[in-house]
Amino acid sequence: MSEAKAPPPPRGTGKNGRKLWKSVTEHFDLDQHEELLLLQAVRAVDRLDAMAAALEDAPLTVRNAKGEDVAHPLLVESRQTSLMLARLLASLRLPSGLIEGEGGEERLIRPQRRGAARGFYGIRSVG
Repeated sequence: MSEAKAPPPPRGTGKNGRKLWKSVTEHFDLDQHEELLLLQAVRAVDRLDAMAAALEDAPLTVRNAKGEDVAHPLLVESRQTSLMLARLLASLRLPSGLIEGEGGEERLIRPQRRGAARGFYGIRSVG
């Protein structure tokens, strides 16, 4: 990490979004593409907070146009947003902690890379 000051959170960011932004940018230097991923993660956190507030006194089910009881649309959307947030944070590959390296120095470890090309699988013979 360089000695440069961490960039401020984006304008209009909510409380938990600011906390996420600061917790990442104060400890890590991000490339442009990583900063864009973090921005989307911050927006997802703020949307989750807004949906949680809207659902606070709302019923868990609503009636659809056919008269059937279905899950509240914000529940469905918050589940999808939670999955998106998890994927965004995983794609940042932030170090998960310190381990002791050779010579006793501590170093940050990053999660294992995912999404590499898979091996070639031949066509199974029939018959």
